[in-house]
Amino acid sequence: MSSGLQPGRESAHPTCVGSTSMVESIKMKALGLALLARAMAAAFFMCATFAVTASAQRITLQCDPGQTTAKFVLGDVLHTVRGAFKVKRCDIHFDSSSGKLDGEMVFDATSGQSGNDGRDRKMHKEVLESARYPEIVFRPDRVSGTVGSAGVSSVQVHGMFGIHGAEHEITVPVEAKLEVDHWSASAHFPVPYAKWGMKNPSVLFLRVGDSVDIDFQGAGAVKAAAQ
Repeated sequence: MSSGLQPGRESAHPTCVGSTSMVESIKMKALGLALLARAMAAAFFMCATFAVTASAQRITLQCDPGQTTAKFVLGDVLHTVRGAFKVKRCDIHFDSSSGKLDGEMVFDATSGQSGNDGRDRKMHKEVLESARYPEIVFRPDRVSGTVGSAGVSSVQVHGMFGIHGAEHEITVPVEAKLEVDHWSASAHFPVPYAKWGMKNPSVLFLRVGDSVDIDFQGAGAVKAAAQ
């Protein structure tokens, strides 16, 4: 008996060498396309991230009047006088790459109140002369220190402080928190009002200091600055 195939008949199990090579080739091409797609996606993500970071270097900080106030504290020999001023408008432009600032934060000088009508009238008429000088303005120009993308940052803000018709150069220590769409800040600094040309409201039996302490609290929205 013959164990071989009969002449003229094909094997029931033909060889798969050619088809196997074709399948492997298709798999390699598919793998290559997948890797290329991933590389392109990664490159696109990096470009998009760079673009967002670059555009976020210059932003606008807008004040929320409900969350922004300037409180003042003035001590005398008997007790401490406390009051506050309301913000009128605020748009500060910040370039995080250079630390430069511009814009202004404006408070309504006529809104100052300490809870005592007679004392407030004297303050507005004799010290602030708020009918003549109705605004208190801070125009920042630069930040010293780094404002981080997370947590609270301690920085120094330099600028011009306008009150009673004159501007004065100041540097204010600020605790700031900057998020994607929101900012908040607090600051405490003295204003030597008597040295700056305003009248000390002391009378014979009531002596107050020549400097008033300002406690600033502010918050608001963060917007992309117009290019």
